Amino acid sequence: MIWIIPLLVLIVFELVADIFAKEWSLGRRSIAYAVLALLAYMLANTSWLIALKNGSGLARGAILFSIASAILATGIGLIFYKEHLSMIQIAGVLLGIFSIFLIFWE
Repeated sequence: MIWIIPLLVLIVFELVADIFAKEWSLGRRSIAYAVLALLAYMLANTSWLIALKNGSGLARGAILFSIASAILATGIGLIFYKEHLSMIQIAGVLLGIFSIFLIFWE
C-alpha cells in the first residue's frame, strides 16, 4: 500500500492548484496565480504517475483521488469561499465518503 503516499501528495497538490485557480478566477488575475496553479497541477500529475507505478491501480486510484479531492475541495469551498450546497449535493458528498469505505473493504 505504498501507493497511498503519492496518492495523498496528488490530492494535496490538486487542492493547492484548485485554490490558486479559484483565486485567479475571482479577479485576482495576477499571472502568478495562474503559473502557481499550473505548477501545482504538474506536481499533482507527477504524483499520480508514481502512485500508478507503485500499485494504486487505475480504477481504484482514480476513484479514490476523484472522491477525496472532491470532498476536500467542497470543504474548502464551503469554509473559505462561503459557497453553499443543496440537500442533494450534501447527500452526494456523504455517498462519496461512504464509497471510499467500500473501495477499501476486502
